[in-house]
Amino acid sequence: MTAGMWVAPEKDPRTTGADPVGEKETLWEYLCRYRMTLVMKCEGLDAEQLARRSVPPSTLSLLGLVRHLANSEHHWFARVLGGSSDLGPFERPGVDDLDFEDAVGTDDCVAEAWRSWHAAVDTADEIMADEHLDREVPFEDGTVEVRDVVIHLVEEYARHMGHADLLRECLDGRTGL
Repeated sequence: MTAGMWVAPEKDPRTTGADPVGEKETLWEYLCRYRMTLVMKCEGLDAEQLARRSVPPSTLSLLGLVRHLANSEHHWFARVLGGSSDLGPFERPGVDDLDFEDAVGTDDCVAEAWRSWHAAVDTADEIMADEHLDREVPFEDGTVEVRDVVIHLVEEYARHMGHADLLRECLDGRTGL
């Protein structure tokens, strides 16, 4: 194993020492850990590296993932649970995959992606502070429970952290976290 590839348990920011009690707290702890993993996977990379599409011809990049997850957080928490009609930060009517397609290697693009992601996470945290997992909200032609929204976001991050692992390894050989 190459030095610096793994975070020592005592230095891992995902190890909070908190022992979540209850379903909501446990699910939220998982989501927060995946969010921190995204940040850790992107640490130490410049704008060009973050935007590099390491698995051609795919448009997938770490920067695209940050933008995509900002949209996902916004969609599920602000729109579905919070009732907002605003589009996500990287959504435009009639344009598919803007979050990935427009992820270019500039400092401004990276800064906008992180600002949007942090804003979406902050909004989600605020909305979830007083939520109950069994509450149902209107969704498409029916309803969805808050629990299902949170589980979906845990699943979304888990799937994409696998992508982030491979993208980061292609960039500089770093694995783990």
